Amino acid sequence: MIRTLLVLAFTAWVNITGSLSIAATRNDLIVGVRLEPPHLDPTAGAAAAIGEIVYANVFEGLTRIDRNGKVKSSLATGWTISDDGKIYVFHLASNVQFHDGTPFSANDVKFSLDRARSENSVNPQKGLFEPIESVDVVDPTTIKITLKRPTGSFLFNLGWPAAIIVSSKSAETNKTNPVGTGPFRFSSWMKGSSVELVRNETYWGNAVKLEKILFRVIADPSAAYASLMAGDVDAYPIYPAPENLEQFRADKRFTVVVGNTEGKTIVAINNGKQPLNDVKVRQALAYAVDRNAVIKGAMFGIGQPIGSHFSPTDPGYVDLTAQYAYDPYKAKALLREAGVADLKLRLVLPPPEYARRGGEIIAQQLKAVGIDVEIIPVEWAQWLSDVFKAKNYDLTIISHVEPMDLDIYARDDYYFDYKSPAYKALYAELATTTDEAKRLELIGKAQKMLADDCVNVFLFLLPKSGIWNAKLKGLWENAPIPVNDLTEVEWVE
Repeated sequence: MIRTLLVLAFTAWVNITGSLSIAATRNDLIVGVRLEPPHLDPTAGAAAAIGEIVYANVFEGLTRIDRNGKVKSSLATGWTISDDGKIYVFHLASNVQFHDGTPFSANDVKFSLDRARSENSVNPQKGLFEPIESVDVVDPTTIKITLKRPTGSFLFNLGWPAAIIVSSKSAETNKTNPVGTGPFRFSSWMKGSSVELVRNETYWGNAVKLEKILFRVIADPSAAYASLMAGDVDAYPIYPAPENLEQFRADKRFTVVVGNTEGKTIVAINNGKQPLNDVKVRQALAYAVDRNAVIKGAMFGIGQPIGSHFSPTDPGYVDLTAQYAYDPYKAKALLREAGVADLKLRLVLPPPEYARRGGEIIAQQLKAVGIDVEIIPVEWAQWLSDVFKAKNYDLTIISHVEPMDLDIYARDDYYFDYKSPAYKALYAELATTTDEAKRLELIGKAQKMLADDCVNVFLFLLPKSGIWNAKLKGLWENAPIPVNDLTEVEWVE
């Protein structure tokens, strides 16, 4: 009898310690994401959902942006800059391979940068590469980049998802089978459901702790809540339903963090369409919108108002929120001054909740000043096609998550259709200025010009509401760029 009890006790101990060991050494991760990417190549699409899966995980650039928004080395282990600020010599990591076994060298850097800046480039951030005059291979581990002019943000720009380095052998198929140099390899993509990455066992850099990552697409906020509560999802780095945050805060199983993003949430205006090409009409729209009501109603009070296209967390920010303080009477007066009556506008809304919920509120606010708004909900593919590419819209609500992206207003072909010689001249000066004090001054002037021209209705900074298992460490609290960098994530007891 005693022997039997001892055997049973030993067996129970083995079972318990075995299960504890399994729990302590868990090496997989299930990440919830709101939006499915249109494809998996950040050099060929503007959707933030692409970089949220593959940046730093699958693909790497010469530099990388860390969780604090700082420039760090990546495929370039170091660099030197000429005294005139125009010549950059990058020293590259050695013994690096792409996931298909192809050796990485300076030739891949030249290919990637020349491809990104070519005349027929489809890169969503082609403007980042415009300052490049030439890219020259010095030797297999050294690349020289010569700029047309000094560009103060060049190293930062090379850390964007759109600046990742790709191989000529796999570049054309990266949309469906991404092949990079990063610590995780692409495994599978179940359309409409999930994307799986697995650890790259031959990674050239520091080994990651996770062996497998599953990005699970869950579009419905209620389903997102249920998946976390049931343990079907381990983490939502960007949780889509702020109304649930307090419930999660009260549950010790979870960590809840509300951080910052670079997401300038705006009512984008098609400046090229009548009567929206009249600054008085655009100003009327701005005065008609109550930002605080939108933040309260669409974001449950989470979100910082902005008055121009710039994040309050970045150096050089100027608080311009008072310039178009909510004033429906002034909105009506400006419409009368512009000779506009019975105005009807199409408001195209992409899937995110901030857009759909905010759109309903803003439509009512515009109706109160005599503007009839037709709400048109669309999926991402249609938004990218009709709004971003074809400019077939009047208004839309979108969050621009690229950091310090004042350059987009200097592009004649951008979907705002804002064509200002004065702004282009100002931005050209900013782009070539390396003195930090002067740069901050010009950044302030750029914000003020965009506000004065009321290019868009500037709403709020999109918060990063993250919820994840309390035993997870290494997830980003803030999002200085729109990514889910999982290279430092691990399970701890």
